[in-house]
Amino acid sequence: MTVSRPPVLDMAAWGLLAALSLVWGGSFFFAEVALAALPPFTIVVARLALGAAGLWLLVCLTRATLPTGLRDWRDLAAMGLLNNAVPFSLIVWGQQWIDGGLASVLNATTPVFGVVAAHFLTRDEKLTANRLAGVAVGVAGVAVLVGPAAPDDSGGYIVGSAAVLAAAVSYAAAGLWGRRLRHLPPVSAAAGQVGCSTLIVLPLALLLERPWTLPAPPPEVWGALAGIGLLSTSLAYLLFFAILRRAGGSNVMLVTLMIPPSAVLLGLMFLGEEVGPGQLVGMALIAAALLAIDGRLLRAQRRR
Repeated sequence: MTVSRPPVLDMAAWGLLAALSLVWGGSFFFAEVALAALPPFTIVVARLALGAAGLWLLVCLTRATLPTGLRDWRDLAAMGLLNNAVPFSLIVWGQQWIDGGLASVLNATTPVFGVVAAHFLTRDEKLTANRLAGVAVGVAGVAVLVGPAAPDDSGGYIVGSAAVLAAAVSYAAAGLWGRRLRHLPPVSAAAGQVGCSTLIVLPLALLLERPWTLPAPPPEVWGALAGIGLLSTSLAYLLFFAILRRAGGSNVMLVTLMIPPSAVLLGLMFLGEEVGPGQLVGMALIAAALLAIDGRLLRAQRRR
């Protein structure tokens, strides 16, 4: 009889987490490169279409079970709206005013919004003392980033920051909605939601931006589109599910702590972005908030 291995955060899982933080952190970098030549909805459609193509190819290769009922497809469409179409669009739109490093830090507030929503909308995920402390510290981190840290031209900065924070709220809502899809194979659920979100955003890009009228983008933009679609979407989901299977759901959420440093590092290395003291303080506060919400360090300290 085969005994299944319990979830464990071993060196292989840490390696997968580091890889996932790079490909998800890279989405902010790729979006910034693509925005030099393309409007936001066009970038999002390209990301979703390429990501869906990669995921559906995997579904075919693995012969994963597909959803058949209308209720499943309704739930997948809603998940695609909350988890892909809305947040991807808001983040890329917001990056017209703020750089990718700041966007990634603000996006890391997703668990802060998630625990508040779960407290009011679920019966089994109520706020505890450490989660409440994490929410308070996370709000302080956002205040540092969007308040005193704002540059002189703060109008666009605040608009862009607000858009990314709204994307984080949408991701938090998707985390709750995703409970409806637990009965589906992970790869099928991922392919279904990304496919649905492609169909949601495509009409907006065609009507508002008419991408066929735009000049042909330069090679680096094509490379950024391939990166954000195939690496930051298709490959990211594969890594996510591999970590989920190996280390469990609570451990995979540690990636939210690792994405901002990855995105900031890519911006520093390739785009010459600067990191101010306010951004460093805000990042530290949000990291502390996520650690408090996660709770494992506090539990380890109590055991000692």
